[in-house]
Amino acid sequence: MTFIRLFLLLLVGTASVQAAGRPNILFIMSDDHAAHAIGAYGGRLAPLNPTPTLDKLAAEGMVLENTFCNNSVCSPCRASILTGQYSHVNGVRNLGGKVCEENQTLPLEMRKAGYQTAVIGKWHLGIQPLAFDYYKVLKGQGKYHNPEFGLRVSPDADELQVTEEGYCSDLIARSSIDWLKNRNRKQPFMLLTHFKAPHGPWDAHERYDSLYAEIEIPEPDSLFDNKKNGSIATRGYNDELLFNIGTSVGRRHAYRTQLKGIGRDQKASVAAMTDDEAKSASYQYYLKTYLRCVRGVDDNIKRLLDYLESEGELDNTLIIYTSDQGMMLGEHDYVDKRWMYEESMRMPFIVRYPKTIAAGTRSDALINNTDFAPMILDYAGVATPASMQGRSFRSIMETGKEPSDWRQATYYRYWMHMIHHYNPAHFGIRTKEWKLIFFYGADEKKANGNRRTPPGWELYNIKNDPLEMNNLHGNPEYKEIEKKLKEQLKATRTEVKDSDANYPHIQAIVEKHWNGGEEEAIQISNQVVKTPIGVKTKGHKKKKK
Repeated sequence: MTFIRLFLLLLVGTASVQAAGRPNILFIMSDDHAAHAIGAYGGRLAPLNPTPTLDKLAAEGMVLENTFCNNSVCSPCRASILTGQYSHVNGVRNLGGKVCEENQTLPLEMRKAGYQTAVIGKWHLGIQPLAFDYYKVLKGQGKYHNPEFGLRVSPDADELQVTEEGYCSDLIARSSIDWLKNRNRKQPFMLLTHFKAPHGPWDAHERYDSLYAEIEIPEPDSLFDNKKNGSIATRGYNDELLFNIGTSVGRRHAYRTQLKGIGRDQKASVAAMTDDEAKSASYQYYLKTYLRCVRGVDDNIKRLLDYLESEGELDNTLIIYTSDQGMMLGEHDYVDKRWMYEESMRMPFIVRYPKTIAAGTRSDALINNTDFAPMILDYAGVATPASMQGRSFRSIMETGKEPSDWRQATYYRYWMHMIHHYNPAHFGIRTKEWKLIFFYGADEKKANGNRRTPPGWELYNIKNDPLEMNNLHGNPEYKEIEKKLKEQLKATRTEVKDSDANYPHIQAIVEKHWNGGEEEAIQISNQVVKTPIGVKTKGHKKKKK
């Protein structure tokens, strides 16, 4: 008996030492939370103090300023984080994508490393998170009030369907704390807490109804004057497609506008407004409802951090805050994400771990969401699996310095051509100074004349034009720079293994319009005017949503 007891004590001691050498990991992710809606990132919304908890977290850790997704849509972004792969490799290019259990690489590897794993909140990846020890995930997109969850308490248990009364963000935080209370304390943990908020439709808890009620939310300059942002691909020839591309805040887009949201509450008054008045009213309604949902997330993160502190685990835990992508908050008169523009592709990334990450630090290294899993695995003592395309940036967080061979450009590709929010398909690269985007404007499945939009290029000097108000494509002064960036784009596509060999119609567009094809682009623009995408006309059926 004495020998057995000694043996068990040794086992427990070994487990404790292993746990002490590796941090617990709390990965908090919201949905559609734009970095510029976080105080620590500055910008026009910072004076509103939208995120006091996250700002405190940032002050105690590091803010990564140049973190980007590679495909700004919910499911693809989540799949990249889970697999460490780009959309074209993991197969999740759109909202219908799925990640099978055997491809849920991050939790599989963490479990092998001795971590207890759980995911709570939004999942949105078709197949349930079967590679986790525990999950409690929203059904589909999830509801803000009285949501339904799929719950599995252990790998050998059946999934239960539960409906809980209350507000979604509160319930996700409470469930996360409950799991932490009941976890196996002999193992380090990896908990993924995924908030639904602030994804639309924005329905904050009633306790936030008065928040910002008497405040005028600052408007982006580009809400009313978009200057030289965009191209024939996003505006049409001589701006003839402004009515048909990109969900608008006001009345610009004929079929998809945020004005419908405010119209439900103020239909009569909105109808009497001028276009500019309606756009301003819509913007205020949009931002206030959005930011109220943001505050609900921020307050619940405080609950999580306060619990860890009460348990003495706060400083033993690597705390990460991010969002699955950014969000257009009226910039360029756009709503939603999907674009390669800064506000959409930029992800907030705040990390706290005082044992190795200095407080109050920042980094402008180019990170993308394929890097998240390798970094987490690095802290668990696990080498990056060969299947992953990303790379750990742990050393950047701990030293503030980039390795000499760190990436010089991050790649982006949006596949869902003109679906839901009328965004043309496109790809491109973003360096620290430049952004080059090619809108090829075609569905991945087939060449369809009625669904094509005009191809076009956009070039922005991010250093001098961070708001992307001046497309420099076609400017002779930047001809050589664009040439070099196109070469870099080709090389990056090869490096990340993105090829259009399986899509010959897209490949033909890319080849024809890489250095020319302007006349055909004009013809396509003219055709869209005659047969707008999303409108029922003779011989043209509206896409079901």
